Amino acid sequence: MNCLKVITEAVLRNELRGAEPETYYIPEGKILSPAAREYLQQRKIKISKDPPPAAPAAEAPPTPAADPAAPVAPQPKFVDYETGAFYLEKPEHMTHLYGNVLVPKSHPRILFRGKLDSLQAQIVLIQAELAESSGNEKIIDDLGDILTVLREMMRCDVLDEEFKNEIIIGLTHAELRERSHDPMRFFHIKQMLLPDYTMGKAYALLNQLRTQIRETEVAANQAFRDGKKCTRADIIEELNRLSSAVHIMMCMYLAGLYGKK
Repeated sequence: MNCLKVITEAVLRNELRGAEPETYYIPEGKILSPAAREYLQQRKIKISKDPPPAAPAAEAPPTPAADPAAPVAPQPKFVDYETGAFYLEKPEHMTHLYGNVLVPKSHPRILFRGKLDSLQAQIVLIQAELAESSGNEKIIDDLGDILTVLREMMRCDVLDEEFKNEIIIGLTHAELRERSHDPMRFFHIKQMLLPDYTMGKAYALLNQLRTQIRETEVAANQAFRDGKKCTRADIIEELNRLSSAVHIMMCMYLAGLYGKK
């Protein structure tokens, strides 16, 4: 099976720097990332999978013989996402956005990934604490499902791929929204019940996780904002549904659906 190489928005920006082609021809064996396709559409550049028309053949001038003693110029290894500049070595203050494309470590996308990484670490810690204290496999498994979603989200961001997921803790996005907005109907739990230490350690840990997901969603909104436009609505929506999923888990815990507290 052939592996198609993805042309990202950063690569496209660098390739078309200063050029205004009427049509962009996708090279054979490559595909455009969603962000790259949107970039071309914004610039009103047509997209074609057909090969570009062949230029008339011209007689090439003779190539002068290379001097074997001449030093070979080093080839740049990295490209700056924001400026298009090339680097022979990766500067210490920069990191990989994807591929060989670099951004400063303070870039909003990197800050978002840091939040995403911290969120995953927090889930693993909660799972470990619950395994030691209560051994409640159902709640640990549901946390594992959320962890899997977050890891896939990280992968899609790093590879500049579209994120797709329809089910969290066994519920569709519509079912999550329905239960989160009406916990009394589904779990006999009051809406907007303020957390208290008497509700138990597991409940407190879940509530902490819910707030961290909200913080990660804010970081994502900052990372994927281009003016008034959101460039990764798929990730933003999923983070919103994840916070709903944890809220539902809190309601299920109070309702005794996870067993003994």
